[in-house]
Amino acid sequence: MAREGARPSYDPAGHDSALRAALQELRAGRWMSMRGLLDDTAQWWQWTQRTQVLAAAAAGSDVVRAWLAEEPSSVPATVMHGRVAVERALRAHREGHRRAHELWIEAWDASRTAADRAPADPVPWVCLLSLAQLDRQLLWDEHRVAAPEPTLPPGPWGLLAEADRRDPYNREAHHRMVQFLYTRAASERLAEATGYAHRVAGAAPQGSPLHLLPLYVRAERYRRGGGRDAALDLHWVAEDASREARRALVTWFESSVPEQRSPQDLNHLAHALWGALSFPDAARVFDAIGPYYTPVPWAYRAPDGGRAMEVFLQARTRSRAASHDPE
Repeated sequence: MAREGARPSYDPAGHDSALRAALQELRAGRWMSMRGLLDDTAQWWQWTQRTQVLAAAAAGSDVVRAWLAEEPSSVPATVMHGRVAVERALRAHREGHRRAHELWIEAWDASRTAADRAPADPVPWVCLLSLAQLDRQLLWDEHRVAAPEPTLPPGPWGLLAEADRRDPYNREAHHRMVQFLYTRAASERLAEATGYAHRVAGAAPQGSPLHLLPLYVRAERYRRGGGRDAALDLHWVAEDASREARRALVTWFESSVPEQRSPQDLNHLAHALWGALSFPDAARVFDAIGPYYTPVPWAYRAPDGGRAMEVFLQARTRSRAASHDPE
């Protein structure tokens, strides 16, 4: 644990040193380390996480295409091809690229191919679920399936069920469902996403990262509401916010295996505990974060979003000082 006052850095691999090594090779245009890493990845939670991070790094190159051309029968290469296609489609949509619709269709085709080639894998279904947020008018039948509860709107519930059938409580699948619900919300209230997040967190097993889902929705609600400066405010010290942070600490942080904690989840929990003035508990989470900070959600607390690291450092210093453990 990094308890010194060194400035952190953003590293999508976090504490996963094997993933970090594969990313370095991938960025140099080489895919052999990526193949070896995925061959050694046996658990779905890690497979989902690693393929997501690798795809984000590979989306700007043809390295996965080269791998698939060299090994066309490779199932991992086929899944990664779908992952990269989805990442490109989502980026094109955010940027308003003229080929956004074309890339969307290509990504859907690649994801369906991956689902056929890897029938037990949840990731192709997570990919299809990711694309649902692009269908703002719900033109596709698979994006307007009746919800399992009357309080929730029609959506890609069948795609979520397919992912959940293969890997129950898959973290990314439920985050992608929340992102779909964000697109249906016109204001900062996000009532449907909030209700869904609490429903999932309430049903998730002990130690599941889905216990943090309400913290993500709260941060998004805060962002949509315009945010504040780095000062603490009532949005985070309210009783329900404090309760959410404390519950996530107990049901996830204190009940999970350290190696399975993602940097994003750790940063969201530290942020929520700091905001709730639970400084000693926040200090424990900051110690687990070590040097691997993530800009979100700290950027939401900065006036212009560009001082995320400074907000992180202020929060870490304040939390450690309050826990009588100075840097």
